[in-house]
Amino acid sequence: MFDFLSQTLNGEPPAAITGQTATLDWIWRGEGVLELSPHHTCDSAVVISAGIHGNETAPIELLNQLVTELLSGERPLKVRLLVLFGNPPSMRINKRFVEADMNRMFGGRHARYCQNGETQRAHELEQTLALFYRTASAVGATRRFHYDLHTAIRGSLHVRFGLLPLQGRPHGAEMLRWLDAAGLDALVFHRSPGGTFTHFSSEVFCADSCTLELGKALPFGSNDHRQFIGIRLALEALVSEEPLPERQADGPLRRYRVTQDIIRSHNDFQLHIPADALNFAPFPKGFVIAEEAGKTYRVEAENEYVLFPNASVALGLRAGLMLALERF
Repeated sequence: MFDFLSQTLNGEPPAAITGQTATLDWIWRGEGVLELSPHHTCDSAVVISAGIHGNETAPIELLNQLVTELLSGERPLKVRLLVLFGNPPSMRINKRFVEADMNRMFGGRHARYCQNGETQRAHELEQTLALFYRTASAVGATRRFHYDLHTAIRGSLHVRFGLLPLQGRPHGAEMLRWLDAAGLDALVFHRSPGGTFTHFSSEVFCADSCTLELGKALPFGSNDHRQFIGIRLALEALVSEEPLPERQADGPLRRYRVTQDIIRSHNDFQLHIPADALNFAPFPKGFVIAEEAGKTYRVEAENEYVLFPNASVALGLRAGLMLALERF
């Protein structure tokens, strides 16, 4: 048995690239890629990824602990599982990325960038998912899930939330129950396609996919894992096919839908969201969100809520989202 995180950060292949415990087989398929298969047949193929942004360390630590428990036999594995640390070079330098944001590159969008380490890695991860889901289906594991774990750059009124990709089919009821049990505070439903890892797995492989934002980005060893008890218990239940944990959160799970994608298209783009605004901060009807080259973005509903505002993105990229709270 080896420590998957330490081995990944070291940048050297493990002494053995395959192994077996009393209950599972494992294969090291490359840097930051570990596949685990139980000795018995199963019908679920689960991908759990973290570290697409290298400085988002809490999910990386959480996922590594789960792998350690599975390899030691402390926790039973009941699904075919692919574990991914997405961007090891950026993990090693505690940076969001080395040259470009990988989570805008999936679905072949990496071809639009100047070739670099991140474009190559995005392409490799696409191929890795294809191989995993194909081989899993060949042995009967046809139920597909993908959870991509992140932390946010800025503070948030909702500490833990999920982002669901646009898709032409309903989001899976089993996944939605799992997200609720994981103690998320909010879900955000996208209205347009994107270059995220989970949009790729949903669109291409019809996986039930969700990006999870869990707290704020901090260096390795600085995370308060008490914030993530709910997600840890839910991940344990997922890989061991155990009953879902009781929801541990203040209040019900809130649902938001995206109303506006704020795109920076010109050099004169100005974002009027305050620099210290928290994710999900509300803004009233008529508030001018951003302006550029004769175009003005305004709040159109009585209230809209901001998510991921960032005026410094490259031209053509999203500088923020505006959301509406769903009423039930």
